[in-house]
Amino acid sequence: MARFFIDRPIFAWVLAIIVMLGGIFSILKLPIEQYPSLAPTSITIQATYSGASAQTVEDTVTQVIEQQMNGIDNLLYMSSTSDSQGNASIELSFDTGTDPDIAQVQVQNKLQLATPRLPQSVQNQGVSVTKSSGSFLMAAAFVSDDGSMTKQQLTDYVASDIQDEVARVQGVGETQLFGAPGAMRVWLDPQKLNNFKLTTSDVTTAISTQNNQIASGQLGNLPAEEGQQLNATIVAQTLFETPEQFGNILLKTQEDGSQVYLRDVGRAEKGAETYSTVSRYNGKPAAGLGIKLASGANALDTVQAVKDRLDELSAYFPPGMSFKVPYDTSPFVKISIEEVVMTLLEAVALVFLVMLLFLQNFRATLIPTIAVPVVLLGTFGVLEVLGFSINTLTMFAMVLAIGLLVDDAIVVVENVERVMHEEKLSPLEATRKSMGQITGALVGIGLVLSSVFIPMAFFPGTTGAIFRQFSVTIVSAMTLSVLVALILTPALCATLLKPTNEKTTGFFGLFNRVFDRSNARYQKGVGGMLKRTGRSMLVYALIVVGCGVVFTRISTGFLPDEDQGYLFNQVILPVGSTQEQTLETLEKVEHHFLVDQEDAVQEMFDVAGFSFAGRGQNMGLAFINLKPWDERERDSFSVVSEAQSYFNTLKEAVVFAINPPPIMELGNASGFDMMLVDRGGIGHKALTDARNQLLGMAGQNPAVTGLRPNGLEDSPQFTLNIDELKATAMGVSLSEVYSTLSTAWGSTYVNDFLDNGRTKKVYVQAEASARMQPEDLKKWYVRNTSGEMVPLSAFINGEWTYGSPQLERYNGVSSMELLGQAAPGYSTGEAMQAMEEMVSQLNSGVALEWTGISLQESQSGGMAPYLYAISLVFVFLCLAALYESWSIPFSVMLVVPLGVLGALLATWMRGLDNDVYFQVGLVTTIGLSAKNAILIVEFAKDLEVQGRSLIDATMEAVRMRLRPILMTSLAFTLGAVPLAISTGAGAASRHAIGNGVIGGMISATVLAIFLVPVCYVVVRRLFGEPKDLKRAHEAARQEDDLV
Repeated sequence: MARFFIDRPIFAWVLAIIVMLGGIFSILKLPIEQYPSLAPTSITIQATYSGASAQTVEDTVTQVIEQQMNGIDNLLYMSSTSDSQGNASIELSFDTGTDPDIAQVQVQNKLQLATPRLPQSVQNQGVSVTKSSGSFLMAAAFVSDDGSMTKQQLTDYVASDIQDEVARVQGVGETQLFGAPGAMRVWLDPQKLNNFKLTTSDVTTAISTQNNQIASGQLGNLPAEEGQQLNATIVAQTLFETPEQFGNILLKTQEDGSQVYLRDVGRAEKGAETYSTVSRYNGKPAAGLGIKLASGANALDTVQAVKDRLDELSAYFPPGMSFKVPYDTSPFVKISIEEVVMTLLEAVALVFLVMLLFLQNFRATLIPTIAVPVVLLGTFGVLEVLGFSINTLTMFAMVLAIGLLVDDAIVVVENVERVMHEEKLSPLEATRKSMGQITGALVGIGLVLSSVFIPMAFFPGTTGAIFRQFSVTIVSAMTLSVLVALILTPALCATLLKPTNEKTTGFFGLFNRVFDRSNARYQKGVGGMLKRTGRSMLVYALIVVGCGVVFTRISTGFLPDEDQGYLFNQVILPVGSTQEQTLETLEKVEHHFLVDQEDAVQEMFDVAGFSFAGRGQNMGLAFINLKPWDERERDSFSVVSEAQSYFNTLKEAVVFAINPPPIMELGNASGFDMMLVDRGGIGHKALTDARNQLLGMAGQNPAVTGLRPNGLEDSPQFTLNIDELKATAMGVSLSEVYSTLSTAWGSTYVNDFLDNGRTKKVYVQAEASARMQPEDLKKWYVRNTSGEMVPLSAFINGEWTYGSPQLERYNGVSSMELLGQAAPGYSTGEAMQAMEEMVSQLNSGVALEWTGISLQESQSGGMAPYLYAISLVFVFLCLAALYESWSIPFSVMLVVPLGVLGALLATWMRGLDNDVYFQVGLVTTIGLSAKNAILIVEFAKDLEVQGRSLIDATMEAVRMRLRPILMTSLAFTLGAVPLAISTGAGAASRHAIGNGVIGGMISATVLAIFLVPVCYVVVRRLFGEPKDLKRAHEAARQEDDLV
């Protein structure tokens, strides 16, 4: 194949140009994202039961829906929360790669079975099913710059004119309004109702009857009388639009003929559907809109599309209103990808310099450099065909691939130069002879490096999705690299190279003299080691033991934490605290970030009444946007630690500053995420006791820090005891009692009204003064069968109890979520192990289940050893096939620990984790260590076949291959240096991958050039050479001579 193209260089160029053009078109079409879609597909079911307690919601809504969610394909786990605001939320997570549309349809079909069993008011308000990730992609804040709009006017405008528009943008899964849309609120006065002998039901019935839109037909409707000249629509009654119209609703006519209107017993005004959240931007009132990504959508495209849509809409905003984006995950993605591209270019430049140093000939250096764009652009083409994207992982793989792909071209060029120099042949003849020598080694290296990476592609879960990005990219690059080395590089060598004399003067002359002297010393050293193979093998054994020792010292992790340019802040006040108190605490948080840390913080958006742990008056959440990386000197970790030390001084609340996790879709906090599950049906109180006991144990455990419940604590509840016998005896209908309580204290949705052409809801509730204290129950009356008013206090008494404002379930059983981090000096893996041990000491009915990112980590942790083992087996099998021998591959395989030791030491000394990136680096190191060995073993074997003795052949192979081995290793190492020393966005990931690879490569090269010859000689002496191998070589040589 190589000969064909040596004689037809233009043909080779044409193929290369076609590949490059294909790659350029692919780059324009490929989507850009931080990570591929790694998170499991998630579908969320949401329902609302106004006025219900958490327990009521769980019993009547959540459980009813959960029980039907059986037999759904690829369901990983199901978690749900029910809170005292009446919200039920059930999130179903599916295996990575599940089609979100099919999952949504299956969930919807199962939900149809549960819907008839749900309470009527839940059915009236609708149950929604959305496919979106659980975390926010971005948040927009809407503020009135001149203060002309109130917070409610802002929120109402966002709900009416912006939310739906944004929700329709391609890629948006779900929008969360921080605040509530406008509504008509009817506030009732119990005293006045009683005076007129009216109940809450009378009011709701009158509103639903009189605020109504009726279809009244047409005048002259068909079939019409003959000669009919008129046809017109009849409008009888439309929905009300103003508070005055509601005030004029007639409730009853008294015996004396006077009329009682709604305005006589209460008042109507435009307000909000709920008053549970208050949001602020940089301390000013604001309306907020949180945006979640649809499953499988592209984050960067979606953020850009949302911003574009908001820009279009802002032209129609009321005067003085503007929007800000205080929380946006996309700049980090953009900048980190740009940083990797810079690293890529730096790597190409460094590799070029290394080649120039060794080849000392600009033409020779140009040939491998030409291979770089051909292979890289071709790889982009392959990614496009396979449906991958440009992301951090594929770009890392490209950086690693540069070192690998240049190797193949270097091997070709260096060998052609050597043959030209030593045998005084023309470039064309030298290229022909050279390709005959090294084609086997090239294919072997390509096969081995590909076989190392292929097993990675078959990993399950999120780890598999990460590895797949690497393996597909690197294997594509390697395959193309071998093809380029066999097609384009020989053609370029034959046409571009010229015979040159070795440089003896200047810098290159000095380098050559030093190199030759070192090479002579090196050969003497290897010769000495070959005489004393026993001692050398003892050193080798110590290195293997060293690997095992260092491996156990390195802490494990999943992905490194990054400075992503933004933070979260969670505020939790004691149970029973009010919104007013929460806002006071948030003001202190605002002051800390916007004043005390203004050098690093750009803006802040906070919400009272909402947090990742749940909703309630004692909850708060803040999004903190930091200044761009180049405008601040501190990273987000130092901002978090300074904030946390201040928050620890706050007595009235627990406040956490949280750095976001590496993959937002897998949860909202870094560290571990666990569920304490009630397996034995021990009940809520016993589960709470077990959780508190666990928190106490964790406080004493050195491996765990910051363990906290991600939920709401039990709070005081006022329980009403209704004496049903007494009520019945007084002639009171129980349904009337329940509806009065529900309307007065909980609010009742009646129907809709029109506001500026948009339908909004009408709610009826008691005046605030009539529902503040337990004694206010005495103010309420119901009518009995004989028309008399009976006070509720006549047959109801109340008592204080404790109950949970938010109940959680996991996979259909009661649970409590706990979040925590590994203590400094411990890995997440060790912290998770410690948690498992502590939970095993608790009550027998309690179990631990990992969820979110921790579930992925626990699944992947045990898989790494299998990954390494399978990679080694693949390498061995490829080598056995290549050398037609079972014994020779052993001499190559023995090199593996030499590279692994360096990778482990480098990672350990820099205090990094054994995480997914390290594992990728380690696998790359295995392949590269084997590559160096192949270059020596392949030549030694061929020289032996030509009749040299074992030691002679080995020594000659060592002399010939030292230069290309050092050259390729240096090229690869320097190619990875920009990764290991980078700064800015996404630097932690680049360090994790670059560090291990550099350490591995240095040790693999330094140790391998001495120990590979020893291993080869020892293996050959132990196993001998099979006779059939000799025959195969003889036959192959005769065939070559004939050709």
